[in-house]
Amino acid sequence: MSMITERPASTTAGSPAGPVPAGRAAAGRRDLGAVIRAYVALTKPRIVELLLVTTVPTMLLAAGGMPPLWLIAVVLVGGSLAAGAANALNCYIDRDIDQLMRRTKRRPLPQHTVAPRSALVFGLVLAVVSVTLMAVFTNWLAAGLTAAAIAYYDIVYTIWLKRTTTQNTFWGGACGSAPVLIGWAAVTGSLSPVAWALFAVVFFWQMPHFYALAIKYKADYARASIPMLPVVASVRRVNAEIILFAWLTVGSSLAVWALGANLIYGGTAAVVGAVFLIEAHKLCRRASRGEPVKPMRLFHWSNTYLTILFLAVAVSALL
Repeated sequence: MSMITERPASTTAGSPAGPVPAGRAAAGRRDLGAVIRAYVALTKPRIVELLLVTTVPTMLLAAGGMPPLWLIAVVLVGGSLAAGAANALNCYIDRDIDQLMRRTKRRPLPQHTVAPRSALVFGLVLAVVSVTLMAVFTNWLAAGLTAAAIAYYDIVYTIWLKRTTTQNTFWGGACGSAPVLIGWAAVTGSLSPVAWALFAVVFFWQMPHFYALAIKYKADYARASIPMLPVVASVRRVNAEIILFAWLTVGSSLAVWALGANLIYGGTAAVVGAVFLIEAHKLCRRASRGEPVKPMRLFHWSNTYLTILFLAVAVSALL
């Protein structure tokens, strides 16, 4: 990150420099603030927040209660840096298509508020720091999963799958589900069937979640030649996958109950899962009839669904 400096006010020969004018100092502070905000934007903070919502409850369930607070702090910081690294590198790789899409054209690279090389260095530094932090303070399994998640998201998904296959969302789902495994591994040093069931919840959830977003921004993805399923497939095919993966999401959430969560979790999973399925079916029914649809309703509800479900995981672990 380049430092912003100011030239001293010009003076007559031999005279000391005068004070920096208040207006120029304020402009310098605004410029520095804009640079900081741009680098934070590269990490896509809203995505990071959602990943952390799934990680901490998973750690509580893995510990059967409250794990050491220092361990939670390390995983939160390490996980945030890892997700931020992956997102910053994604911005660097996708800078050519981001400028074509309405949804992404205000990101720092299309807006030229951060240079591409600076974004690349920033992402790589965050990646190294995050993996090192996890390796030093947790264990090698958690650190390895962290490194693998960053590499998979940026190399396998962003560079390869995203631009070449309609199944990009499916295969890319492993990245967004990785924090669940990382959190479990950080606590136990291993991965149990419960951890994989939680992984499955987030993995399957991503299809109806992102397909809804892709329906909303279908023209954007088409303009950038990204073969998201709603762009290139029939409405019938998209509806079938949304319904299938919504049911698999709810089924996986109930598997977590069967494998060890308590009745509070099970009841919550059943109720919010039913609402999730209703919203998915409602969207697909309207789409199949050729009626106007509101895909962002399902998109936003899916966020609420995942948040409530993992809060129930946390409550189940603490009771």
